[in-house]
Amino acid sequence: MNILLDTHALIWAVKEPKKLSTKSLQTIQSRNNNIYVSVLSFWEISLKIGTGKMALEDFDIDSLPLGCVARGYTVVDINPYIAASFHKLPLKEGHKDPFDRMLIWQAINKGWTLISKDSCFEQYKENGLKILW
Repeated sequence: MNILLDTHALIWAVKEPKKLSTKSLQTIQSRNNNIYVSVLSFWEISLKIGTGKMALEDFDIDSLPLGCVARGYTVVDINPYIAASFHKLPLKEGHKDPFDRMLIWQAINKGWTLISKDSCFEQYKENGLKILW
């Protein structure tokens, strides 16, 4: 299975795996699955740390990309065609977060399953999102 990690799932997988659901943790740890991390997640974490909206003790964001690769995750860029077609993802009630929406759109377009605890993501199933928690 091809899995894309939501930003909080990435942080928890690296820093606090006990916060992940059992199913999510088993899926991430299974060698039968390909785990993908979007560069968008690195940007989101860096932005939130830089603006003071997030504080992560003992967490070196600068080494996170290499840490992901060392764990066997594949770091993926935002495909320009996915970025250009982002306007096709409908806005949903109470959900305008651009980072979340691009991760959702990336997962839909790639046919990947998104690991996320965010209950707002459920409403995108009708648009083709496969979600796991």
